Amino acid sequence: MEITFLGTSSGVPTRGRNVSSIGLKLPQRAEVWLFDCGEGTQHQLLRSDLKSSQIRRIFITHMHGDHIFGLVGLLASCGLAGDNHRVDIYGPADLQGYIKACLRYSQMRFAFPVEVHPVSPGLVYEDGEFQVTCAPLKHRVPAFGYRVGERERAGEFNVAKAQALGIPPGPVYGQLKRGETVTLPDGRVIDGREFCGSPQPGRHFVYCTDTIYCDQAVALAQGADVLVHEATFAHQDAALAFERLHSTSTMAAQVALAAGVKQLILTHFSPRYAPGNPLQLSDLLAEAQAIFPNTVLASDFFTYSIPRAQTTTTVPVG
Repeated sequence: MEITFLGTSSGVPTRGRNVSSIGLKLPQRAEVWLFDCGEGTQHQLLRSDLKSSQIRRIFITHMHGDHIFGLVGLLASCGLAGDNHRVDIYGPADLQGYIKACLRYSQMRFAFPVEVHPVSPGLVYEDGEFQVTCAPLKHRVPAFGYRVGERERAGEFNVAKAQALGIPPGPVYGQLKRGETVTLPDGRVIDGREFCGSPQPGRHFVYCTDTIYCDQAVALAQGADVLVHEATFAHQDAALAFERLHSTSTMAAQVALAAGVKQLILTHFSPRYAPGNPLQLSDLLAEAQAIFPNTVLASDFFTYSIPRAQTTTTVPVG
């Protein structure tokens, strides 16, 4: 699982930062899932290592323009490029009407199946490898945070042990690796769990924007490997944060601390902290790190690979 930031500015783009979008690359299945799709996202994709042809799911947090204005343009371009795979889109209830209106007034049709799924708190999507849930955040319009959870994987299969017992290679190895009990042609009954190391915990990615500090974000992010959280304002501009229902750097850090996450990545920065202004983004980083040291700032095209938790395998003696 690898995160690529395609836009890290709030409200409007700047020379160095586009508006909100994140790509989650799933190499094991050659898929990209997008989170938000601000104006210009398709241009950012062209400058990144992500392939628009691999986009299978798009998750929208809320209906503000800096999070959705690039959506229909991206889908139209994918169709013109010859992509014909299905894309599933998840977001607030108004998202479907917005897309239909764009298609109606631009007299455009998608060249591939597009399914829009209105979300509500709880489970959004699941398959054999991943589960996506969402929770309401606190913003001026209905907004949702998303959590992508990878399911636990079986431990490493001990091929040498299987060979030593004369178990023939082939499909039976796959059954044993999945922990199944297998009856061999010679009548032996083999428990696959005896051939696998400790299970590998799944990784968890959480994305929270736009929102002021809220308990729902803390609950959604509990124990996550990485939390991407907006930090529109510096701590000294907290009055603006409360007025506009956005977070400060310290609010984001407090969410990370309360949730016990491993890594916090800040994004969605106000242009007021651009180079040359009295306060810089380095100041926001210092404020957050004073509360939650394991914090970094996102920038456009910054990539973060979510590491797997280390597991300890106990080998029986004798």
